[in-house]
Amino acid sequence: MAKATPPDEGAEMETVTSADGTEIAFERTGSGPPLVLVHGSGVSDHRRWEIADVRSSLADHVTVYAIDRRGRGESGDADTYSLEREIQDVVAVVESIDDPLTLLGHSFGANLALEASLLTDSLNGLILYEPGIPVGDHDMSDPAVISQMNDLLAEGNNEEALMVFLREIGGLTSDEIDMFRADASWDDRVAGAHTLPREERASSEHELQPNRLAAMTTPSLLLSGGKSPQKFKDATKAIHEALPNSRIVTFEDEQHVAMQNKPERFVDEVLSFVRESN
Repeated sequence: MAKATPPDEGAEMETVTSADGTEIAFERTGSGPPLVLVHGSGVSDHRRWEIADVRSSLADHVTVYAIDRRGRGESGDADTYSLEREIQDVVAVVESIDDPLTLLGHSFGANLALEASLLTDSLNGLILYEPGIPVGDHDMSDPAVISQMNDLLAEGNNEEALMVFLREIGGLTSDEIDMFRADASWDDRVAGAHTLPREERASSEHELQPNRLAAMTTPSLLLSGGKSPQKFKDATKAIHEALPNSRIVTFEDEQHVAMQNKPERFVDEVLSFVRESN
């Protein structure tokens, strides 16, 4: 696996080459035990973690590697998309880091982090915040909603497509969406809206296979919102039951974005786990 390319003096981003040749960018900040952050869908890029100073608060204690997922920020893309390629992107970043690390993924980023954890021996901890993996009778995405997003994108209405995603799939309230819209990254989120349908299709086809997780002894922290849509709660519970060394922490009055609404609590939970795992 390719090692990280050191940045030029004064540069903020570094890159690795993923398995399919795509360049994947990430930003490294802070010092201490390494923590890799994988953002979800409907966000701009690694700057997702800058909301409410989450990344800077983490970087006071750990070395943060915040990824730009493919098709966003300074990362490249490919003509053909697949879940497997995105998983290999995460593995490429993880294996470019010399020391054992903690891997944290949110939403679709948690899907990728979970699968990547099965392909590398470099982890000493795994944090998953509400993976979007369908379990039971739940569908993570409604085909009609994906079709609606595609129609809006074809009309050039990226912003409305993003709004549909956040509301219908992410389950965010109007107030939470307004908080996103007020952030400086909103225009970049809109620009990346074309990635949403492909990721939602991949998420809806992602099967949880408990037998594959049974041998994964890496300590794992599962984060969940007490008021999150039931589909996320059930996915978190199913993963917890499948992993032999996991625990759940619930943000009682929150939904899918506690890092935004309760940043201090979120940072405290993450740092406590990182300390336990090192």
